[in-house]
Amino acid sequence: MIVLDTHTWIWWVASPEVLSPRAQMEIDRAMEREEILISSISCWEIALLVRKGRLELTMPVAAWIARSEALPFVQFVPLDNRIALRSNHLPGEIHEDPADRIIIATALTAGASLVSRDTKIRDYPHVETIW
Repeated sequence: MIVLDTHTWIWWVASPEVLSPRAQMEIDRAMEREEILISSISCWEIALLVRKGRLELTMPVAAWIARSEALPFVQFVPLDNRIALRSNHLPGEIHEDPADRIIIATALTAGASLVSRDTKIRDYPHVETIW
């Protein structure tokens, strides 16, 4: 089981050639097993990036997200109380970006690896990362 970081999800859908070979291989394997997780906070992040003009999609953001929601091998993980609390009590040192903390807490709660190119996340030793 894997959790896609927000940028990984965007690249997987829009520019898969940007993914590392290992990331692409793990995503392909997770697709076969129907074990791709995406935190709902990533939907918020994408909508925010679009609103601020930092990301341009080929369709309205709600339709873009709906296309991923329709994929049978993708599950969206809502931000529940357990994940919210865990994001505030992560072991060790990690930066304060709330979305990253929630995505990390989602992966830890699900017992999943996190697919991310973000070096701040990859350097955090308490979550297994793939890139």
